[in-house]
Amino acid sequence: MSYERSRQIEQRFEQAVELITQNSHNARELAEALGVSQPTVQRIVAELRRRGHIIRVVRDEHGWRYELISSPPSSGNGVNV
Repeated sequence: MSYERSRQIEQRFEQAVELITQNSHNARELAEALGVSQPTVQRIVAELRRRGHIIRVVRDEHGWRYELISSPPSSGNGVNV
């Protein structure tokens, strides 16, 4: 059970990176797409940054959005660390 939960969380991290990469999203949009709350989105972004993803918050004509600048290199086994 705990393994399954960990796997779901990792998948959510990967999905968040994909969403931010495809198109800059704000916290509300990411929360809706991921099926989580906005505070959880903020925790996800904080963890992704801790893992080496460079994510910045930018203001454009639509408001504040997350933008992925770069990701850490892959560890070679298909899992980013």
